Amino acid sequence: MYKTVAEKLKISSFNQPIDKISSIDCIWIPLFSGKNVAKMTSVATSVNNFSQKAIERVLKSGDFTGKLGETLLLREVVGVKAKKILLVGLGEESSLDGKAFARAVCAAVSITAESLSIKKALSFLTQVKVKGRDNEWLTRTHVSETLRMLYKFEIFKTEQRAQGAAKGEKSHSDNIALKSLQISSPKNMSVAEFSRSIRSGICLANGVELTRDLGNLPPNVCTPGYIRDVAKRLARETSLKCEIFDRKKLEKLKMGSFLAVAQGSAQPPYMIVLSHNGGKAREAPIVLVGKGITFDSGGISIKPSAAMDEMKYDMCGAATVVGLMKTVAQSGIKKNVIGVVVTCENMPSGTATRPGDIVNSKSGRTIEILNTDAEGRLILCDALTYVERYKPKAVIDVATLTGACVIALGGVNTGLFSADNQLASALIDAGQKSLDPAWRLPLEEDYQELINSPFADVANVGGREAGSVTAACFLWRFAKNYPWAHLDIAGTAWLSGSKKNATGRPVPLLWEFISEY
Repeated sequence: MYKTVAEKLKISSFNQPIDKISSIDCIWIPLFSGKNVAKMTSVATSVNNFSQKAIERVLKSGDFTGKLGETLLLREVVGVKAKKILLVGLGEESSLDGKAFARAVCAAVSITAESLSIKKALSFLTQVKVKGRDNEWLTRTHVSETLRMLYKFEIFKTEQRAQGAAKGEKSHSDNIALKSLQISSPKNMSVAEFSRSIRSGICLANGVELTRDLGNLPPNVCTPGYIRDVAKRLARETSLKCEIFDRKKLEKLKMGSFLAVAQGSAQPPYMIVLSHNGGKAREAPIVLVGKGITFDSGGISIKPSAAMDEMKYDMCGAATVVGLMKTVAQSGIKKNVIGVVVTCENMPSGTATRPGDIVNSKSGRTIEILNTDAEGRLILCDALTYVERYKPKAVIDVATLTGACVIALGGVNTGLFSADNQLASALIDAGQKSLDPAWRLPLEEDYQELINSPFADVANVGGREAGSVTAACFLWRFAKNYPWAHLDIAGTAWLSGSKKNATGRPVPLLWEFISEY
């Protein structure tokens, strides 16, 4: 595996008075915006007092107003042992919510990472109150957002490869000077609670990072077999149990719908099951199912060539499940959680399925394939039937399923479909708390007639209308025997164009859900 950002950046706690700072290159000081000049926080006031009013002079000059995301770097301030002070704007104090706090952290990290002279930093951003958030959230979010901002995927760039080889490791970009970040303990938080919160943030960030790594890898590297090997390695390094189902085992399980998608590719398909047994022996597990099409050409219903390279991201549902299981294992959460990944390629060839083919699913239902580019639901439906054996507390599938969801929601909200109001509400709440939001879309029986087939039990697509809804309705037919929700991450799993990069969503949402459900 690659060396993680958390392994390169040492994050620790700072529990001393501010005047005890030593050997720090930069301290981050939060300030609010005011009517005419920026408003100092208590920590800013303390620094101002022993720096001969240095911050006060800057504010009076108008060079810093405290608006959200604004930063100003001060050098060699008299009376301050740190070499630099970074003023960080939080906006209006009454408007400081979770999203604003995360934005301020990201602004501070961005400026600090650009400076080659800053190797050790100390943050006091946790010395503020954030609306509706407790100290645990404040600390965990500071840590996870810091690590997310420092992430780069440059292992295929020659210069970075050479640097990694010189150190005898595979690594992400090593051109970030920052090596150490101390975070000041929030008021009224014990040392033990603070340490646990830092660890929680690191565990979340590690899962997000693995998800992003898998998504960003090229499809000639990240094949179904590669995902299988990553899952095996993860199980060896943690307490997870890993079970691999190859083609022969899938045939025995009668997963005809899944195998139909895989039959056009030279790459063999796999179903991967990762289990975390942290709860009681008979406690019903939370089950996560991830779509893992490592490259989606569309099959015989081939896609347009423009941006087809981004179809390497069609396995981001699988990447989410694998990354999330890393977070689950590292956290040691006392719950039973099972991650199921179904992974293959969707390729055109002489052996590929054709529009008009009818296949048998594991459930016994027959499926008419009208469009081979609607393959994700074909591999997921067999997995959704398979997981009935676990008698799950809840099942959530995660998939880059439809372009229609991108049109509906863009890249802001993940599409959420569920007939279970309690489960849907829990996921919506988890999305809001984790800053990884989802929006509930309709799931009603009236839509089912759009995917009826005259020749089989169900067709794999409807018409142009309600494309993301009919895709969810298709999956729903195979998930009637337990509480179930579907997350369509086609718009949120990656950024396109010149900013092309996996986002790691919805790992934060699902981790928050698992922690609370």
